[in-house]
Amino acid sequence: MASVRSAKKATSRVGRRPRTMTSAHKAALARGREMSTIVDRYLSVVNTPKKRGRKVTVATLRQRLAAAEATLQSSPGVAKVLAAQEVRDLRARLADNNGHDTTKALEASFVKVARQFGVNRGISYAAWRDAGVPAEVLNRAGIIRTRG
Repeated sequence: MASVRSAKKATSRVGRRPRTMTSAHKAALARGREMSTIVDRYLSVVNTPKKRGRKVTVATLRQRLAAAEATLQSSPGVAKVLAAQEVRDLRARLADNNGHDTTKALEASFVKVARQFGVNRGISYAAWRDAGVPAEVLNRAGIIRTRG
């Protein structure tokens, strides 16, 4: 059987410089990745369902933690295990601080980059709203409402 050769000619790389990116191009790519990360984090927080029920203050959590620690020291058997789990859960909630500060920081970062990100990617006001971003946040970011 005869071998079938490719119809394409091999292009010669002799005399060509290797492809390199300029430092400006690398910086632009890094900035784009950074903006994408900020927008992604903010949108994930915005689209997380709200916790239902009454708000629990930090002072109340500390009181409950102290009571659970006391129970942990004095309880035998299964009650001790349950108290240990409650202590862990309460410490985790206190460390999280209800996520309020984190949300505000993410929102502030989003406001700084959202307009440029939207321009770069062709994202309209309506698309931001459909993704769950509040109108007030878009206004602060300088993204104006347009027709079309």
